[in-house]
Amino acid sequence: MIDADRGPVRERRDTPPDIPRGGGPTEGGGGGGGGGGPRPPKFHKRMAPENYGQALRAGIGAVRRNLVMVMVLTCATNLLILAIPIYLFQISDRVLTSRSVDTLIMLTVVIVGAVILQAVFDAIRRFMLMRTAVEVAARLGAPILSAASAAALHGSGREYQTLGDLQQLRGFIVSGTLLSFLDVPFTPLFILAIFMVHPHLGLIVISTATALLVITLINQKLTARSFAEANAAQSRANLHLDSMARNSQIINALAMIPEAVRIWGRDSAISLTAQVRAQDRNIAASAVSRAVRLLTQIAMLGWGAYLAIGGEITGGMVIAASIIAGRALAPIEGAIEGWSGYALSRAAYGRISALLTSSRLQFERLNLPRPEGRLDVERLLYVPGGTKQVVLNGISFSLDPGDTLAIIGNSGAGKTTLGKMLVGSILPTSGNVRLDLMDLRNWDPRQLGENIGYLPQDVQLFPGTIKDNIGRMRHDATDAQIYHAAALADVHEMIANLPQGYETVVAADGAPLSGGQKQRIALARAFFGEPRFVVLDEPNSNLDSAGDKALAQAIRHAKQNKITVVVVTQKPSLLTAVDKIMLLGDGSIQMFGARMEVLTKLAGDKAPRVPRPDGGGKP
Repeated sequence: MIDADRGPVRERRDTPPDIPRGGGPTEGGGGGGGGGGPRPPKFHKRMAPENYGQALRAGIGAVRRNLVMVMVLTCATNLLILAIPIYLFQISDRVLTSRSVDTLIMLTVVIVGAVILQAVFDAIRRFMLMRTAVEVAARLGAPILSAASAAALHGSGREYQTLGDLQQLRGFIVSGTLLSFLDVPFTPLFILAIFMVHPHLGLIVISTATALLVITLINQKLTARSFAEANAAQSRANLHLDSMARNSQIINALAMIPEAVRIWGRDSAISLTAQVRAQDRNIAASAVSRAVRLLTQIAMLGWGAYLAIGGEITGGMVIAASIIAGRALAPIEGAIEGWSGYALSRAAYGRISALLTSSRLQFERLNLPRPEGRLDVERLLYVPGGTKQVVLNGISFSLDPGDTLAIIGNSGAGKTTLGKMLVGSILPTSGNVRLDLMDLRNWDPRQLGENIGYLPQDVQLFPGTIKDNIGRMRHDATDAQIYHAAALADVHEMIANLPQGYETVVAADGAPLSGGQKQRIALARAFFGEPRFVVLDEPNSNLDSAGDKALAQAIRHAKQNKITVVVVTQKPSLLTAVDKIMLLGDGSIQMFGARMEVLTKLAGDKAPRVPRPDGGGKP
């Protein structure tokens, strides 16, 4: 493409040009490694940049735009509310004195129109607030869930509860408390109207409004800490509840129900106690504000009657001023009564804002050619946040495409942490993990996920069919891809023996599958999409001898298809299926090399020593 002013311009592509690679991995097709020449690599359409803070600002902007129109309608509504006091004033001071039926009819027609219009405007602003709440949920739901998923890797999982905060915020937007807050700015308008009736009555209303504002501030100070404590305790109780749901079988088998309920009940009791304490203070403040408002109306009527006796105002003015005073003070009283909802919503918004603004910015990344599976690990150091314990220290090694590596070592050596770091679910404190020379952090996240496989130590399936789980819940997963993954993982025969085969529905805990069957389904999920790099963490922890043989066969299939495989294992049976072995100890590499070389060294270290007459010994 040529630009007349700037010369040659390269046309932007969503996918880079096909790059031929001799001997590279082939696309499609089934299991065996040979057959056919290299096909053009498959490229995924790269993800757009994700800025969760920008999503929050867009959501706030939408709320502000809608609230501008709502405020216009609120202004019209509050002006039209004056119609009834004016109607009473006119009837008392004009119609009853003149006895004019025509005046009464005309006034009634005008006031009926004003009341209908006020009801329409009020309904429209409520409709707008309801749609604003829906728009907030639609705009922020996906960013919050995405940010929570990313933050949960380094957190406690509590980040997912931010979706509940979004529901709290949505409920506040459609609540009457927000309408009271929106009506409060128009209180001076009603006070001015009362001043026009008589300054004394205006001073009474101003004194009452000031007293109510003081009550509001005191209520805020008295309830803020208790509501915060209640929210924190409720969050802990929800985490315990989620844990009980995930571990229900263990809880029932080991008769741990009383203990589980006690732990949940402890935090729930703390939350309820703090909530009751805060609500008691809020109710007391509401009762005081209601009493002040009622006493104000009594004072308005009493002092207004006194002024009417003195001829300074008429009886109609007294009634109208009393009604206007009630309308002026009602929003303040409503704000006090709904203060608990406001406090909860403000705290919920704070947590949403903290999650979205603190999330790491996801930049748009170049869509690279499909990786071949070369892995380079350079000087990995990992120190968990908030601790000084070094879990991994100076880990460096390399694997060529198609290599198979077994990582062994004692418990706590850092094997699982290293496996998570190799797939990018944990970021190193320092050092790099490179796939085809590119650091994992610089790959497009979606493209990287489609080209790696991961079987975690704690296997979890998603509610749905076996077919859906193998296909990683993707709607565009084809039957051929699912079958190919099952064949590559050597689980097709096991699935075929199930009553519904691939359509068998499993629950979140994997029921009705056994632990070994669930692990093998997760193995097929790891091999879905012909990944070029696979990490298997204790993949045979629940397998029988037949499952061990199938797993070893799956590793051989991967080697034939030039898939780089890293296996974390403690069982010797898998060591015969790998090319290389790494021994981890205290977070460092103790041995690394070809399988037979490492096994020979291990056997030599463990061989008994025979004592000699001179006090020495030999192996």
